[in-house]
Amino acid sequence: MVMKRLSLHIVSAIAIGAASLAGAAPAAIEQDQWPFSATPRASFSEPWAMTFLPDGTALVTEKRGALKRVDVKTGKVQAIDGVPEVAYGGQGGFGDVVLHPDFAQNNIIYLSYAEHGDGDNRGAAVARAKLELGADGGSLSDTQVIWQQTPKVSGKGHYGHRLAFGPDGKLWISSGERQKFKPAQDMESTMGKILRLNADGSVPDDNPFADKGGVTAQIWSLGHRNPLGIAFDDQGRLWEHEMGPEGGDEFNLIQKAGNYGYPEVSNGDHYGGRPIPDHDTRPEFIAPKISWTPVISPAGMIIYDGDRFADWKGDAFIGGLSAEALVRVTLNGEAASEAARYDMGARIREVEQGPDGSIWLLEDGDGGRLLELSPK
Repeated sequence: MVMKRLSLHIVSAIAIGAASLAGAAPAAIEQDQWPFSATPRASFSEPWAMTFLPDGTALVTEKRGALKRVDVKTGKVQAIDGVPEVAYGGQGGFGDVVLHPDFAQNNIIYLSYAEHGDGDNRGAAVARAKLELGADGGSLSDTQVIWQQTPKVSGKGHYGHRLAFGPDGKLWISSGERQKFKPAQDMESTMGKILRLNADGSVPDDNPFADKGGVTAQIWSLGHRNPLGIAFDDQGRLWEHEMGPEGGDEFNLIQKAGNYGYPEVSNGDHYGGRPIPDHDTRPEFIAPKISWTPVISPAGMIIYDGDRFADWKGDAFIGGLSAEALVRVTLNGEAASEAARYDMGARIREVEQGPDGSIWLLEDGDGGRLLELSPK
């Protein structure tokens, strides 16, 4: 694996360098086992998430607290000013970025990030802001924090904080249990939950626990560990993946008021070997559609609906961190199964679909590349 990764990056460096000298676009990377070509378009410092703007450029978040605009055709990268201060460290920092469903009219975007609290406490937060683009990049204005993970706790792990707008126009937020275990089952905490809000941060009247008030009203589902991918299929069903403990990464179909069992059940065990009962021992909890042991460490997800990869329409694509792979999952109604795993030779942090149906990947870590996948 190490030699394969080094080879892939050496080939890429040569291609990018030669293209730069010639003033041409970088050459595509070809691997025999891939049904696609991967073309490097830009590189970033610890990229975490991306989304496309209507003009075909993309926004990319960097974990230390930077928001970048990239022209994916030329590779030109510009800074967006006015990003909220983030609590960087461990798994924390700048997280997701998504557009308001009416972005073309209101220019509003949503950002997730880790923020400081009292003392050493931290928690995830979501803000909305107006994006103003310019020749030198752009800036954010009218920033409003509309959600904060409750409560803030010590530690720097399992923030979750993936964002998605559903077909219902609601904002969905994944919230990790911050490596504290029990809050995933605590209805007075938003940790270890999938949350559903209106676009302004208020609570929809039809949330399953709306009548309970407080943070409980925000909850859609519970019993999650570290959910790092959420996406809707063409029938409006919400799919989620999360990192398991030592074994037992999960791919779940999210149900209203559903309890997915963590930490009472898992198909993995606690680090250090302390056992956790398996899902099949507690049928009152919802079991995953897929579980992975050894783990893939899932990060980022799309459900593909484009035409460039016509045979893959309706499939889910998941970035694998420890797997250093792009994982393809077929969906058949409410069933799911892994269909293929493409060895990318690098930790894959983010997956996104481009306006023309290309698939885009962000590699994890310093110097992580933006790769465009095109059919061979």
